[in-house]
Amino acid sequence: MATFDDRENAFENKFAHDAEMQFRAEARRNKLLGLWAADLMGKTGEDADAYAREVVKSDLEEAGEEDVFRKVSGDLQGKADETTIRGKMRELLAEAKSQLVSES
Repeated sequence: MATFDDRENAFENKFAHDAEMQFRAEARRNKLLGLWAADLMGKTGEDADAYAREVVKSDLEEAGEEDVFRKVSGDLQGKADETTIRGKMRELLAEAKSQLVSES
């Protein structure tokens, strides 16, 4: 029975770790996306960092990434289309995951 409990605990720990890593990757992606969008809007320095924080916070409005997409899409006001923004979101999620792995 102890073996079963050990396996169950290991599975639960892995699930918690994977969920935390996904959350961290999405938060980092959102920051990178915010910095990318800020650059398109001509924001630099502290203004760009502040905007990136706004994008990160926008992800707390609802589950999924639609809230982030709506925020960035609305703020860019035609400077990038839906395909470009969603493609950048996918690209930056992969980059964020890679950064997290290299930091570990």
